Amino acid sequence: MSQVSKASIIQPETILDFIDGVTQRRDTPEERVRQEILKSLVREYGYKKEQIGVEESIKFGSNRKAVDVAIWEPGKAHTQENIYIIVECKDPKTKAKGKKDGVDQMHSYASACMNSTYGMWTNGDELLTFRYVVDDAGKRGPEAVPDLPHAGGEVPDDAPRFDQLRPAASDSLLYSFRRCHNYIAGNQGIQKAEAFLELLKIIFCKIQDERDSETPTFYITPTERQGAAGKKKCRKRIEALFGSVKQSYETIFKADEHIALTDDVLAYIVAQLQMYSLLESDVDVKGHAYETIVGSNLRGDKGQFFTPRNMCHMMVRMVDPSENDVILDPAMGTCGFLVTAMNYVLEKIGNSVDASGRSKTAKQEALIARKREFLSKHIVGIDFDPILVRASKMNMVMNNDGTGQLFHANSLEPFSGFEPKLQKALRLDAADVAANKALQPGHGVTAIMTNPPFGSKIPIEDPAILESFDLGHTWSWSEEDAEWRMEPKLFSSQPPEILFIERCVRLLEPGVGVAALVIPNGILGNPGLGYVRQWILRHAQILGSVDMHPDAFQPNVGVQTSVLVLRRWDSEEEAYCKDGTFQDYKMFMAICDHVGHDKRGQTTYVRDDDGYPIVREQTTAVTGKVGSEEESGHTSTERVVDDETMAIADAFLEWRRDQ
Repeated sequence: MSQVSKASIIQPETILDFIDGVTQRRDTPEERVRQEILKSLVREYGYKKEQIGVEESIKFGSNRKAVDVAIWEPGKAHTQENIYIIVECKDPKTKAKGKKDGVDQMHSYASACMNSTYGMWTNGDELLTFRYVVDDAGKRGPEAVPDLPHAGGEVPDDAPRFDQLRPAASDSLLYSFRRCHNYIAGNQGIQKAEAFLELLKIIFCKIQDERDSETPTFYITPTERQGAAGKKKCRKRIEALFGSVKQSYETIFKADEHIALTDDVLAYIVAQLQMYSLLESDVDVKGHAYETIVGSNLRGDKGQFFTPRNMCHMMVRMVDPSENDVILDPAMGTCGFLVTAMNYVLEKIGNSVDASGRSKTAKQEALIARKREFLSKHIVGIDFDPILVRASKMNMVMNNDGTGQLFHANSLEPFSGFEPKLQKALRLDAADVAANKALQPGHGVTAIMTNPPFGSKIPIEDPAILESFDLGHTWSWSEEDAEWRMEPKLFSSQPPEILFIERCVRLLEPGVGVAALVIPNGILGNPGLGYVRQWILRHAQILGSVDMHPDAFQPNVGVQTSVLVLRRWDSEEEAYCKDGTFQDYKMFMAICDHVGHDKRGQTTYVRDDDGYPIVREQTTAVTGKVGSEEESGHTSTERVVDDETMAIADAFLEWRRDQ
């Protein structure tokens, strides 16, 4: 996202209208839903801002009412008689069947606008679309359709074409995933986690269809939605896709798995997703939507909490990986770091190829070859939770990769316990495995970004694991030598985050490998953990330390953390440090006071000295219509998010270049 320097201010607790860029509207849940829909209408559906009216007054009986959003066809006068589409937006607490503000209200407005053809009703969590048709008896009424038409088009009565699908923009895909997940949980009679896995299957089917089908088979027509026979036709198509999914992704789905949704629920989910092009959608849009849904299904009793996307971007940029690096997250969760790193490097590859001076054909061939090499050998992820491994592979698939080198394993077990494929992916040979540490140049990984599980509630107690770690042993302070000494005795238990520090350093290639780790602040300041800090200093160079704001992981957890960036010493440097003399070097330090949200998870914005929010004209690049090589830029005036994570990353890279 690029921003021009010109900025202005608006009144507190207001939102600047997306359509005219001038009107300040009260910041309410309902208004946030409307502004999101307005962005979607312009960025996804292709309607021009000048075709759209907000709070459009219409004559309604003897009174006048305000339609939330009205859309006119190009060239038509903006009159009540010419309204083409009506959109009603409500706050999330309003129900579609509500007598006052539900769908019936929108239908009554459509009746007052006799030439209106389509209507949409949404509260953010629910979204319903209709086409107004005249039946054989001459009565005009609503017919459920899967979507509004793209600008200049019509909602297809039969199977859609691939060139009719639209990339998701802003948070529209998040709302769609959330609607689908909630609908499954509410109408299928299953728990949230089970609902998530069923949604996972359907998303896979959608991507499989976009990748492999000659024409779309992931769809349900308006006619099919009207009866049981049509819904069964839809099920038959989706089950055929799921059969192909199971063949393509044998490591994710078992051969005997099936889609457990009822015909009614399946029809709803397909209708919600069919007009998106997931493969063409922006990676951040997909990643945010997907990880939000996954996060809502995670329990915190395993120390799992997702790293906010801005922190992922900050840490990846600080490590600054290239296509030659072997990139690892040993506690990958749903693959947020790896997807961010993957796309960071792919952008570098694309820029390199574009600047190469090759012909267009040669550029495309070079791009494909370099991407294939990088994706197949340079991305490695590990997690102990099989559901998260499954979710991670899904995240990779959504981001146009295969399933990557993603492994279900315990990252803390001795190297000898890793399966051979994992040992190979980590560039470990027999000597490394036997020593339980990568010591030779060219062995180990070169870039790690991770947020390991935290907490005394999930201690590591297995002596076989503790024995293999220096930090699994007890340590005592020597007044005589003014240092900590490792003892033969093991701890009875150790929090996992302490062992993960040692494991990450051990997995780095000596002298080369760099890691960015999220760690609790107690490790950096607790007097009793001085032995951990000594171990870090003697095995790695601290390149940087960023003290994160206490709200960084809110609203999920209030743990106070820092980001530590380390480079593993080579053998000579490490031997020098172990002699008792630490190398004298500079390190980068920063305090991140602004993370873009508060403790409730609500977005925070930059304000002037008097407390007024600052707005700035911003241009967002949005992928154009499927099949088009062009991208369209949408400019709007938006509040500036109060987030300094990327500024810190840029300052760190500049500092490193100057060293």
